Amino acid sequence: MAVVPESRALGPLGLLPERAAGGGFGSQHQLAYLRPPPCPRRFALRWWRCFSVPLESSLTQAFRNFCCGKKFSASEKILTNVAIGDENAKESGKALDKLFSSEQQASILHVLNTASKKELEAFKLLRGRKSINIVEHREKFGPFQNLESLVNVPLLQYKTAVQVCNSILFPETGKKKRKSWENQLGKLIKPDIERERLKAVKSIVSIVFGTRRIAWAHLDRKLTVLDWQQSDCRKLMNRPHSSSVYLEEISSVISKMPKADFYVLEKTGLSIQNSSLFPILLHFHITEAMLYALLNRAFAQDGQHRVLSMNRNAVGKHFELMIGDTRTSGKELVKQLLSESVLKAEPRVFFPPEKMVHYRQMFLPTDPYRIEEFYDSLLQAVAFYELAVFDT
Repeated sequence: MAVVPESRALGPLGLLPERAAGGGFGSQHQLAYLRPPPCPRRFALRWWRCFSVPLESSLTQAFRNFCCGKKFSASEKILTNVAIGDENAKESGKALDKLFSSEQQASILHVLNTASKKELEAFKLLRGRKSINIVEHREKFGPFQNLESLVNVPLLQYKTAVQVCNSILFPETGKKKRKSWENQLGKLIKPDIERERLKAVKSIVSIVFGTRRIAWAHLDRKLTVLDWQQSDCRKLMNRPHSSSVYLEEISSVISKMPKADFYVLEKTGLSIQNSSLFPILLHFHITEAMLYALLNRAFAQDGQHRVLSMNRNAVGKHFELMIGDTRTSGKELVKQLLSESVLKAEPRVFFPPEKMVHYRQMFLPTDPYRIEEFYDSLLQAVAFYELAVFDT
C-alpha cells in the first residue's frame, strides 16, 4: 500500500487535491479550496501539555494517537467498547424491569431459571445459541434474580431481551402465524363478502367464459354436481357487435342457468399492456359486465352482492396447476374426480350416476377446440367451497 505523504493529506471534502482535480475540479480556486489547512497537531500537543493527566491512562494514549495520526489497535478498541457496553447494559437492564409488572417478571424468570435447553428452544426467539447461552449463564452465575441480569447473557441485548420476554409471556401457537381469514379471502374473491353469508351458502353457480363458450357448474355445499353445462358464444368474436347483441346472447345463456346463492365468475389475469390482446380483453370485460348486471338484479333493492369474481391463479395454485405464472390444463384432474366419484365411498366431488356417461363424453376429442372453460368451471366451484366456505 502506498503511504500518502503529509503534504497530500485529505482535504476538507475527504479528497486528495489531485484526485479532486481529475474528477472535474479544474480551476485554481477549487484546488486552493481543497488544499488542507496547516496541520493542527502542533497546536493540539501544546494544548494537551496544559493538563496534568497521567500519560499511562487510556484516554491520554487515545488522544496522543489521534494527534500523531496513529490508528487504534484491536485490543484498545475492544477495551473501549467493553467499557461503553457495560454502561449501556446497566441502563438497558433497568429499563427492561420497568416494562413488565412484578407478576410478569416472576413468570419470565420462572421460565428462564427452570426450563431446559430443549424447552427454551420451543420459543422462536430462543432457538440455537441463545438458549445455550442462557443455560450456561445460569450454571455459572446462578438463577436470574431479575430481568436486568438478562442483558448480560451473550446475544441478548436490550431489544432482543424485550422480544424474548414478550415471547415467553405470549407464545405463538403453531410454527407459523397464519394470515387472517379476511386477508386471504380478499385476495381470492371480489367484492368483499361477510363471512356469515359465505358460511351459510347452500349452492353456487361457477361461471367461466372464453372467446368461444360460456361454461357453468352448479354445486351445493356437499360438493354434489347439480348441473354442469356450456353454451356456444363464438359468434360474438367473429366481428364487432353492438351492446344489444351482447345483451341478447348473454341473456339467452343466463336463462339456462339455475338459481343459486352466489354466482362466481372467473377473473382472468390478461395484461392490458399487450395491444394485440385488446379485442379479447374488450370481449371479456363486456361479457363480465353483462353477467354482473343480469345476475345481480336485486342489488339496487337490497345492496347485497350475489355475483363475485374469483382469482384464476388462486384456483390454479389450490389444485397445483401452476407452472411459474402459467396455469396448465385441468382436464386430467377433472377426469380423476369423475373416476373417484365411482370408485370411492366418499369422493371429493359427487357426480349424479345418471349423468356420468354424458360427462365422460365431454372428454372425447369430438370438438376440434379444447373446452378448458368446461373443466375450469367445475374446479372453480370446488375451490370456492374449499377455500372460501370451508376455509381449508
